[in-house]
Amino acid sequence: MTISGGGRTGGEVLADALLLHGVDMAFAVCGESFLPLLDALLDRPQLRLISCRHEAGAAVMAEASAKLTGRPGVCLVSRGPGACHATIGLHTAFQDATPLLLLVGQVPRSYLEREAQQEIEYRTMFGPLAKWVAEINQVERIPELVHRAFRVAASGRPGPVVLVLPEDMLEDRTAAADCPPAPLARAHPGREELAAVRNLLDNAERPIVIVGGAPWSDAACDAIVRFAAANDLPVCCSYRRLDLFPSRHDSFVGELAVSSNPALLRRLREADVVVAIGTRLSEPTTQDYTLMSVPVPRQKLVHVYSSAEEIGSVYRPTVAIQSGLIEFAEAIAGMTIDGSSRWSEWRRELRSLYIDDATPPVRSTAFDPGQAMAWLQERLPLDAIVTFDAGAFTGWPQRFLSFGRPGRALAPISGAMNYGLHAGIAASLCAPERVVVVCVGDGGFTMSEAELATARRYGGRFVVLLFNNGQFGSVRVHQERRYPGRTIGMDLTNPDFVKLAQSYGAHAESVHRTEDFGAAWARATASGTAAVIELRLDPEQLNSRVSVSELRAARRASPGAH
Repeated sequence: MTISGGGRTGGEVLADALLLHGVDMAFAVCGESFLPLLDALLDRPQLRLISCRHEAGAAVMAEASAKLTGRPGVCLVSRGPGACHATIGLHTAFQDATPLLLLVGQVPRSYLEREAQQEIEYRTMFGPLAKWVAEINQVERIPELVHRAFRVAASGRPGPVVLVLPEDMLEDRTAAADCPPAPLARAHPGREELAAVRNLLDNAERPIVIVGGAPWSDAACDAIVRFAAANDLPVCCSYRRLDLFPSRHDSFVGELAVSSNPALLRRLREADVVVAIGTRLSEPTTQDYTLMSVPVPRQKLVHVYSSAEEIGSVYRPTVAIQSGLIEFAEAIAGMTIDGSSRWSEWRRELRSLYIDDATPPVRSTAFDPGQAMAWLQERLPLDAIVTFDAGAFTGWPQRFLSFGRPGRALAPISGAMNYGLHAGIAASLCAPERVVVVCVGDGGFTMSEAELATARRYGGRFVVLLFNNGQFGSVRVHQERRYPGRTIGMDLTNPDFVKLAQSYGAHAESVHRTEDFGAAWARATASGTAAVIELRLDPEQLNSRVSVSELRAARRASPGAH
């Protein structure tokens, strides 16, 4: 009930609802359309508000914080342009299955339907990018709708939810009671389904397990390790989910990504049973949908996913299991398959392919990023957090660093640039006691460098490895494959990255030779601030596998090449 005298304002009710649902940090670019909420947060210091420089940064930081903590991230943006800028984080949360609550300001209710300044109909705008979009037009409904928003964001396949907040609604007062959170309902695998999995594996000769998706816990990841170890099963991580299975474990055989080991892919096409846990089996993971035929795979497929609608949407599974990933991992942790030792040779072969591929070849370039990553992976603590932007350069850290819990790898399955630095800032604020490494290209860094000011303001400490080759390397790989020697729009005019980073108060230096990397890393980690190490790459070497000349030669040798 809306009242004119006592009670709490809508801003106060909303702030209390956020606290009640466990929110202790929110990322924002502040605007006048939610001033009552900001005023309420001033009196609730237990919810730390991180004021960012751009809405894209704020939304991505909230998304990354959710990946790291397992709780919905929260982002506050103003109406109109602010909401438009935040869509990159919303899209990433949707594709990455990350629980996120985006709070968006709105014009006063009496202005609606007049195309008032910065007015947008958000259900239409955000409908394809969110699990649910709602506008709170009655102050007394805030507890109800916030409660529902958190449940929708975290239930089933997690994802983003948008709540739209008319400015004047936040000024209304109400005596409405709070609505505390309730346990989430999660599906568990049934006995018949687990028996079907066992039956398929009983008859398998070349099985493979693929783990991906979200949400996972450290305990659930450990359960998958125990299941794989007990049965001598090879395990792949799906695209950019490298921290779900330890790469140092003998069962780990690689990541299914944009630039996977070709030898591994050839062998995986010979698998006869695929147990896919949590992954949607999307384009990068399935190598453009070629690892298995669509819609009926040659392999027997077990597809485990939290949302029934996703199972069978591309591939017809032999066994379909709707289950929470944590719950499924717990259910199969103790499963042992009679005669699984017959898979040992298959698993050892795939593991050997991974070991060979994860050993960086020595290159003649002044700075060899593969050797630098090999040096670093021996020195990173086991709980280090590594964040990635999008780009061809990620092939070096993804291929040559080691991952696995308790360490974390935060990367955009959506393929969004403008992610790595924002995610690193969020990680450093959520887990200040851990080493955070940001891997970003020169293109992505210049999309996000302003947030170094946010890191300075709030004491974020991390090391940025800035892979600088003066071009949009990932796009150029595709361009050279299709139109060799006909590049356009790829070259970048960059600033002096060292001076730029220093102007934000960060430690910064540039590395041109491989042998200088170790000393630069030591200085960066001892600086006590955010640090940027610019790595000067040879633009000829586009990623960890191919060079410009190799791509052009391959094109000339291919049938039908011009």
